[in-house]
Amino acid sequence: MKAIYIESHGGPEVLTYGERPDPTINSQEVLVRVGAAALNRLDLYTREGGRGLKRDFPPPLILGGDCAGEVVEIGEQVATVKVADRVVVNPRLTCQQCPACLAGRDDLCSRQRFMGSAIDGSYAELVAVPAANVHVIDDSVSYEEAAALPTTFLPVWNMLVRRMQVKAWETVLVLSASAGVGTAAIQVAKNIIGARVIATTSTPEKVAKALALGADEVINYNEEDITERTKEMTGGIGADAVVDHVGADFFSKAFNALRPGGRYGTCGATTGLRSELHLGLLFSQQKEIYGVFMGNKEDMREIVTVLNRGLIRPVVDRVFPLQDAAEAHRAMEETNFFGKLILAP
Repeated sequence: MKAIYIESHGGPEVLTYGERPDPTINSQEVLVRVGAAALNRLDLYTREGGRGLKRDFPPPLILGGDCAGEVVEIGEQVATVKVADRVVVNPRLTCQQCPACLAGRDDLCSRQRFMGSAIDGSYAELVAVPAANVHVIDDSVSYEEAAALPTTFLPVWNMLVRRMQVKAWETVLVLSASAGVGTAAIQVAKNIIGARVIATTSTPEKVAKALALGADEVINYNEEDITERTKEMTGGIGADAVVDHVGADFFSKAFNALRPGGRYGTCGATTGLRSELHLGLLFSQQKEIYGVFMGNKEDMREIVTVLNRGLIRPVVDRVFPLQDAAEAHRAMEETNFFGKLILAP
């Protein structure tokens, strides 16, 4: 099969388009012909070998996690899907044996693995995955939209719906509305929960897109102060909840924009891993901080259910041919996009 793989760490130039062996499946797996694969920051970190992802070569590694496509083969013990089903793939594989998995908290699995970093991934024509990691999608959902779903909606659902339990009468501050997680957070907060959404972004064009997606108000952080504007928009109180997937550059402003007793959720750190936390404000204002990393299998089932009902719609910015993966990686590094970047084999 054709695939994009790396044989060393480095910049986009190390991405190789060529032949790799077709994957084989065991009795509990399915083989999926990939219709679309989404780019994630993890792909860039894996390619670079940064953030603890340095690995030895050989063997080569096929990058890519999130994907969607058609089931072309099933293992003999698989009963949840059938050949020709259209599916979306959850790229996070868990052991289903550790105490966390057995307790239904597989998001805390001690032996988790990610497609495209620990094992071969979805930048390919075919991918083999456990049947527990695929979910049937409606014919109305494109492969490109479905591929844009898992790594953006899973942490948001985990954060807003399950962990922080945001209510319809509350206000959610969403940082960086143009990123995949930002577009997902706007939709979950507005379309599923019914909350008021204040989003942040960097240009007038992105402000307009965030409003069109469902944000009630949008702060252009290059022109306005996030803390001050959020306080003004909430009558001096502050937001009830924050969705942060960007990290250091915005932590202080967003934390200070949170009301006393508010909840701060963080699921990423693309702008930096370290920031200062004012412990006095944390305990005196009784704020809560939630660390969120993807979600569990039930979160994924619920997300696909609302996707198939048309209540959410992942945002796709651009689709690149698989062989142009290096160009797609450069586009992600430039950050001049709104939504997700997709590869189509």
